[in-house]
Amino acid sequence: MNKQKTVAFYTLGCKLNYAETSSISRIFEQKGFYKTDFEQGADVYVINTCSVTENADKKCRKIVQQALRHNPNAYVMVVGCYAQLKPQEIASIEGVDVVLGAAEKFNLINYLDDLQKKQSAKVQANSIKTIHPFVPSHSMGDRTRTFLKVQDGCNYTCAFCTIPLARGNSRSTHIDQIVQEAQQIAQKGVKEIVLTGVNTGDFGLTGEEGDKNRPFGSFLDLIKQLDQQVDV
Repeated sequence: MNKQKTVAFYTLGCKLNYAETSSISRIFEQKGFYKTDFEQGADVYVINTCSVTENADKKCRKIVQQALRHNPNAYVMVVGCYAQLKPQEIASIEGVDVVLGAAEKFNLINYLDDLQKKQSAKVQANSIKTIHPFVPSHSMGDRTRTFLKVQDGCNYTCAFCTIPLARGNSRSTHIDQIVQEAQQIAQKGVKEIVLTGVNTGDFGLTGEEGDKNRPFGSFLDLIKQLDQQVDV
């Protein structure tokens, strides 16, 4: 009888990252993996990185080393903003097997192969200009509240900020889809839903900076619909 494979996660950065990690963990669970604590020596480690915090490279390297101390044969996968910005830098960290940029981070399950350690890391990080779809995400099970992703990316090019380069242009989805997701969360007994995104005020915007088209309505429209249709 084959032993059930285990997976553990480590998230750096914002609540949006935590929401996405939680959604990725459910993908693994649907594929038969058992989610375990980081310290338990998992078969697969997924590290969701951040580019905003200082010394992102040192923090990522430290977490990889910690994972391999718990299981020297662990299959280590790195995703997130830092993975989009500097994939080759992460790939050079000893023990990393897969580095996935923004377009592929929700497709981790397709990069597992046979879980054998690699001589060199596989890197898949496309140009951020190719990142268009909005992928819904929410956290679940880690806290009494849930963080629900309603917007991603940013259309502003502030000189000090790397987020547009790491997450792409501002994008979101239909209000109806978010309301439906919020209703499903509420049905699980969650008492508080926190809306999160890179810039939630830009909910509904599409296209390049300066494009004010909001085909999905505004953030105020979203709040009104959630207030009317979701009971938490």
